Amino acid sequence: MKIAGFKIEEWMNRYCPRAEYDLTTTCIAPLSVNDLPYSKEIFNVKLGYGDIEGSLRLKTAIKSLYETREIENITVTHGAIGANQLVFLSLLERGDEVVSIVPTYQQHYSIPESLGSRVKFYFLKEENKWLPDLAELDRVITSKTKLLCLNNPNNPTGSVIPDWMLEEIVKIARKKNVWILSDEVYRGLNLIGKPYSKSITDLYERGISVGSMSKTYSLPGLRVGWVVGREDLIKEINHQRQYNTISVSILDDYFASIALENRDFIARRNVEIMRSGVNVLKSWLEANPEFRCILPSGGTTVLLKYNYDIPSREYCRKLQNSTGVALLPGETMEMEGYARLGFCADNLGEALDRISKFKP
Repeated sequence: MKIAGFKIEEWMNRYCPRAEYDLTTTCIAPLSVNDLPYSKEIFNVKLGYGDIEGSLRLKTAIKSLYETREIENITVTHGAIGANQLVFLSLLERGDEVVSIVPTYQQHYSIPESLGSRVKFYFLKEENKWLPDLAELDRVITSKTKLLCLNNPNNPTGSVIPDWMLEEIVKIARKKNVWILSDEVYRGLNLIGKPYSKSITDLYERGISVGSMSKTYSLPGLRVGWVVGREDLIKEINHQRQYNTISVSILDDYFASIALENRDFIARRNVEIMRSGVNVLKSWLEANPEFRCILPSGGTTVLLKYNYDIPSREYCRKLQNSTGVALLPGETMEMEGYARLGFCADNLGEALDRISKFKP
């Protein structure tokens, strides 16, 4: 199987380790083990494979994030990146039509392409505040479409599809018998209204939710994710995962369980960090009109528009070489002329000050 180079990861692997200010980050101040209320029982745990599809304790904690799903509707994976891949491997065959709402994580179109699926892009627009136009989306999705991929809250734009709009998207999908994969790794980090949006899997029988410990719960090092969906799909995913996962680490399973059982504390901490970052970003934008962005409704990133006639890769490369500040080029997300900025990074104000002084 041949697959396109993963542009985001390749850029970050090359540039982020030597950045003085890393604004490519999508995570919020990762927690340590000592930040979690673990007990000494963990030191007596035998380091075997553990529960192959995730422990009952972890699945019960995941189940509490959803309104309608049961334990049988859940499987645990190696991060959201493993979850997304398993969904594609389980659903798609050569010739299937996939609609991917972009910008998004490259998995959502490069993996289907590598499997021989025909991928159609639906581009979000800044003038629509990075939200889908329902009439346009209805035209893009056809009776031949098998899967719609979306990311909510959205990385990189920070937009959040409101619940009423999700319900309208479900109506479109149901009418045309289309599965919906919703990458919900930022779910719980809404800045407007309730912290948690509705999950697609609670709204639609063919809705598939992917979640993770990395973003909302500040534990990317645990490498724990999950898929929630229809029971027959979960059985097929578990069939596929035997070939590439076996199980997640028993220690990762344990700490993920504790974190989800204490998720309200973690979410409150993270939303405070997000609000502080947004305030810094807003003040900077007001003082620097050569940059603009739609302020985020959720998530940890924004898509920054710069007013310079220079490709995004060149702009970001020169910016980092000159200032030590790392941004992610929009071209890596099919959005030339923009750069992704993580507003929850340490020393955000200092980094933004350096960006404003740089003239390419």
